[in-house]
Amino acid sequence: MTALLLHRIHFGFTITYHYLFPQLTVGLALLIVVLKSIALRNQDERYNQAARFWARIFAINFLLGVVTGIPMEFQFGTNWSQFARVTGGVIGQPLAMEGVFSFFLESAFLGLFLFGERRLSPLAHWASAFLVFLGSWISGYFIIVSNAWMQHPVAYRVLPNGQYEVTSFWGLLTNPWALIQYAHNMSGAVITGAFAMCAVGAFYVLEDRFSESGKIFLRVGVVAGVIACIAQIFPTGDMQGKYMAKHQSAAVAAMEGLFHTERGAGIVLLGQPNEQKQTIDNPLVVNDVLSFLIYGTPKAVVEGLDRVPRDQWPEPLPLLYYAYHIMAGLGTYFALLMAVAAFLLWRGKLFATRWALWPLMLSFPLPYIANTAGWMTAEIGRQPWVVYGLIRTSAGYSKNVSAGNGLFTLLGFMGMYSALSILFVILVYHIIANGPERAASAQVAEPFTVA
Repeated sequence: MTALLLHRIHFGFTITYHYLFPQLTVGLALLIVVLKSIALRNQDERYNQAARFWARIFAINFLLGVVTGIPMEFQFGTNWSQFARVTGGVIGQPLAMEGVFSFFLESAFLGLFLFGERRLSPLAHWASAFLVFLGSWISGYFIIVSNAWMQHPVAYRVLPNGQYEVTSFWGLLTNPWALIQYAHNMSGAVITGAFAMCAVGAFYVLEDRFSESGKIFLRVGVVAGVIACIAQIFPTGDMQGKYMAKHQSAAVAAMEGLFHTERGAGIVLLGQPNEQKQTIDNPLVVNDVLSFLIYGTPKAVVEGLDRVPRDQWPEPLPLLYYAYHIMAGLGTYFALLMAVAAFLLWRGKLFATRWALWPLMLSFPLPYIANTAGWMTAEIGRQPWVVYGLIRTSAGYSKNVSAGNGLFTLLGFMGMYSALSILFVILVYHIIANGPERAASAQVAEPFTVA
């Protein structure tokens, strides 16, 4: 195994594990504001109690996200020093703003929200929840801006020493790829938060424990979930796919297993890509659909991988193909499940319909899988470029870090993150087992002083 491949696996592992936490905090940040808004408007203490409960899970999740995010950023200088040296003048700016403005805003007001309820007015406490939400969503945007520049570089110039610098910071922030990717990513995070809330709510109702709180969780989670699932497919997913077809046609062809250019290209629902024969084995294809989705007409020509030089094919191609289909398949399932749940909620039958509550409870891991598959689709689809069309991945890694060193640290991270996972599960389990009433009373009882 080469050093380059190990560095890719190493960074892929650390960023995949790290993103398990931000997607939930981003989704819950919005849902906590919704709970606080309902409590403030209706003067309903039950929704305040629900917000306190989820704030405790948010805090644990936020802490684990910080702990796992710091090593990931250091990897730019260890495993990918050539990439950092050349592009630091571009990606360093949004990353610095993410830390200085968004991270401190989010963490400071999270502490105020958790421990300041007895000293703050209801409106001020709502404002602290809103600022936590604002900080987390701004933080996400700056991260997306950095990644979007790697996918679709804009507003830059190359200096005589080969390094890149920003020509327009506003142009960098308004990268069309970033705007579309951000909307798609945030809707995915809200889906994660909504499914987590629905899962706990369904568990409480099925077990007939804390059922009033469980019904609140289900109401808010289902409504937020159905809206986010629709947004994930259209317009954000549709726009992302069309923009990729325009600027990364090789990625779209590999995602769909389209080895040959076709007029009236079909969409492959099932099948296995055969890279050697350049075909799809055992295909289940819906004719003309891919052409229609991308270009709005069923007889449009869709470029295949035969139009792309072989050394510019995304790789590993089968992993990209399967990641995309897992993401798309789960996204369809989410929309159908939430649509059924929303219909039952509207008819007033959801809380008594056990056959609907069980999939709501058991599906909570699936948004994590779908979001991970979505990021794999984006990052593998960009290959073999670390900055699309400008810097190949093979030119960005740290050549002074051997494969042995990379494997040693990868194994170390795996062990450390396994321990963190066990700790996380234990802490969240105790919060859920104790219930919203216990969590809420523990939070209000915490001491809070103003210096």
